[in-house]
Amino acid sequence: MQGFPRFLLRLAAILPLPVLHAVGTVLGWAVYGISPTYRANLRANLAQAGYADSGTRRAAIAAAGQMLAELPALWFRPHEKVRALVREASGVEAAYAARERGQALLLLTPHLGCFEITAQYAARRMPITVLYRPPRLGWLEPLMREGRERPNVRLVPADLTGVREVFAALRRGEAVGFLPDQVPGVGEGEWAEFFGRPARRAQGHRVLSRLRAADAARRGLFARAARAAAASAGRDRHAPPQPRARSPGARVPGAVPVELQPLQDAERREAA
Repeated sequence: MQGFPRFLLRLAAILPLPVLHAVGTVLGWAVYGISPTYRANLRANLAQAGYADSGTRRAAIAAAGQMLAELPALWFRPHEKVRALVREASGVEAAYAARERGQALLLLTPHLGCFEITAQYAARRMPITVLYRPPRLGWLEPLMREGRERPNVRLVPADLTGVREVFAALRRGEAVGFLPDQVPGVGEGEWAEFFGRPARRAQGHRVLSRLRAADAARRGLFARAARAAAASAGRDRHAPPQPRARSPGARVPGAVPVELQPLQDAERREAA
């Protein structure tokens, strides 16, 4: 069953990134127009987070489609060409310094921006083990693994076996990463207030964070990749992001800044 979808994905990977983003913009607006539930949730979530302007809403609609449309390029282009999409990086010096000291790294990467590229970018300097949750569509998993498992990148499922592999990688002094905003399964996770509303969140990052905090041989970092070249311009990378509108015209297709932020800084803000 993977033959024809793989052919289509490889064919799409040949297209220039701006073309894929243009297709993604159309896709994002199509879903927004077709699904009243998605439309209502998007508007409500943006308003609750402090983004009430129409410009930010339009950018979010387009970005959701672009995140899907750029997958063929990120999964099926040669590894070196994918890594070359990164135009600038900030905060990586701390990660490299930690590696030089022999520290293992815990990288938390939410589903924001071009999150798919972060593991591949990290793998240029270090081996990384990444936890993932298998997709609901069974035929998609082999394609996802094929696209994400690159040199120095190892995927392990988000189950007991995968967690053991993550701890083993940490003990070896390697980097591990996972998506902390995954929806917990039945009987998993914990309830917490999020923008004034109760939300179910995973606890895995807290377990690993405590392990990091208890052992100086480990360092925790948030990692994100943005499509906008100006995404982190003019802002201290250690400062909490503030709600603000950004013009969709500020994006530079193909420029993917990568930013790493110390996990303990975010933990202090959460406790404040």
